[in-house]
Amino acid sequence: MSFNINQGLFQLDFTDFHAILGVPIQADSREIRKRYMRIAKNLHPDSSSTGTAEEKKQASQILSKLVNPAYEKLSQEKEYKEYMVMLRLKGQQAAQQNSSDSLQSEFAKQLAQAKDVDVEYKKAMEELAAQQYQSLNDFSQITGEISELNMVYLMRAGSAGTKAASKPKAATPPPPKPGNPAPPPPKVEKKSPIDGYYGRAKELTEKGNFPKAILELRDALKLEPTNSDCHSLLGMIYLKQGQKTMAKVHINKALEGDPKHAEALESKKKLEALLKKGKDTGKTDQNASQGIKIFGITIGGGKKK
Repeated sequence: MSFNINQGLFQLDFTDFHAILGVPIQADSREIRKRYMRIAKNLHPDSSSTGTAEEKKQASQILSKLVNPAYEKLSQEKEYKEYMVMLRLKGQQAAQQNSSDSLQSEFAKQLAQAKDVDVEYKKAMEELAAQQYQSLNDFSQITGEISELNMVYLMRAGSAGTKAASKPKAATPPPPKPGNPAPPPPKVEKKSPIDGYYGRAKELTEKGNFPKAILELRDALKLEPTNSDCHSLLGMIYLKQGQKTMAKVHINKALEGDPKHAEALESKKKLEALLKKGKDTGKTDQNASQGIKIFGITIGGGKKK
């Protein structure tokens, strides 16, 4: 399945990952991760609200081919820096080509004429992002409109991607007076190193490669042992494999870190339902009498008569 997006920065032979995730160019790592988690939950086959098999397949392809790579690019510090350099260059290219003459989206046209670029950009971005994944049939069109919005913003901001060029440039501040030390530079928020592990594990889970997904998550938990997202995904994987005890361990750990974790709570409900069903059908007693089978060897249980 191909996704034809022919607006905005995509026209400049560039993949606009900000547009795919529906986040502003100046979005920080927390905002990007929050948006990604919301989209992934909406598109994932296990939690998708879409009904037909064709819709689920389409959602899964958008997630694996576009959304996951976009998050991977924006969450890895080195790749993010390289991507932002290219993004600014494409903004300069758009300005040189006067690409605003060929705008299709009303949002982009309005932004091109707006007085307060930052305010209008944020407002338009929020409105388009809210619609982006409501209907998968409209996904390509809305993503293209978001990319046009990003392109215009870069052009208006002088390809800096932070502040609009329509605003007057601030004068150079005078040197600090003796006894008044200069304020410290703003802190740059570091991206969590486990984001890459989690993103890869999510994609491997969707492909059914549970062993590799488990390895990715275990590596992530070595760095952050109490991470609720990783424990929740591990719990879900073990639940899919029928390993109820391991599933319970990781689901409980996820809820210890975040008692309101949506995915962990959903997995807990499924686990409790399976345990109740097994108890009602007498499976627990039967397993106790037959022993536990590990790697084809039965341990415990009563002797054969």
